[in-house]
Amino acid sequence: MKSGFVNIFGRPNAGKSTLLNALIGEKMAIVSPKVQTTRHRIKAFLNKPGEYQIIFSDTPGIIDPRYKLHEKMMGSVKSALEDADLALLIVDANENLEEVDAIFSSLHLKVPCIVVLNKIDEAANGKIALAETFFAEKPYCKQLVKISALQKVHLNKLLEAIIKLLPEGSSFYSEDDLSDLPTKFFVGEIIREKIYELFGDEIPYHTAVMVNEFKEKESLVKIQADIIVNRETQKAIIIGDRGKMIKQIGMNARADIEAFIRQKVFLELFVKVRPKWRDNELQLKEYGYN
Repeated sequence: MKSGFVNIFGRPNAGKSTLLNALIGEKMAIVSPKVQTTRHRIKAFLNKPGEYQIIFSDTPGIIDPRYKLHEKMMGSVKSALEDADLALLIVDANENLEEVDAIFSSLHLKVPCIVVLNKIDEAANGKIALAETFFAEKPYCKQLVKISALQKVHLNKLLEAIIKLLPEGSSFYSEDDLSDLPTKFFVGEIIREKIYELFGDEIPYHTAVMVNEFKEKESLVKIQADIIVNRETQKAIIIGDRGKMIKQIGMNARADIEAFIRQKVFLELFVKVRPKWRDNELQLKEYGYN
């Protein structure tokens, strides 16, 4: 029996969340073409009873913090560095390899690392061979595996490489569980994902979601959540003309929440203005950024 913590690191938009979802076979982390979508460390478990339990962690993309919120996000990365048995260093095949190497080297990982060369389906001519040669001589690179997380190409090869490097041990969590995070967390993330999908570049980064009520009734689950923004102008944009946008967020989120929890949902959304919440320690704690 093999078991251990396999933590995924990389720059924003390298495909960490897409990879986590593809490996688990469930949507555990929200995805968006926009950078810095992931704000928390998200653990998800892949179990094969009697053979292995892999505790994957998706982490926020590595950035230079500009707000307290960013500092909390990088704190999640630090905690993932500390308990990893194995690290997946994911890199977009089209990225600047020198910059990526600088980030990977700065992590000072003391555990085996697999460099995961992602988006090979989009890689320009010669880029894959160049990346293979480049990372082969790096001291942190125990092995390199080429994949496309989005197209689910070579995921079995990656899984085999992971299992080979995992320590022997018994399960850390129940084999029936998919994560150690509550359902409420995933509900909030689904609502946040819809904001990333429906709005331009600025709004999603000024937004947090707080799920206040999650009540299971006989025929449905009643959920009430607040969408937190920085300014009144942002509140007006989220609500939209005659409530058009907030209705759209609700409709899109409800469909995904129902698919996730496999129950009918009544979803109620409110928009609250909390100026400078991204730099407010108390408010960040209240919204789950510990």
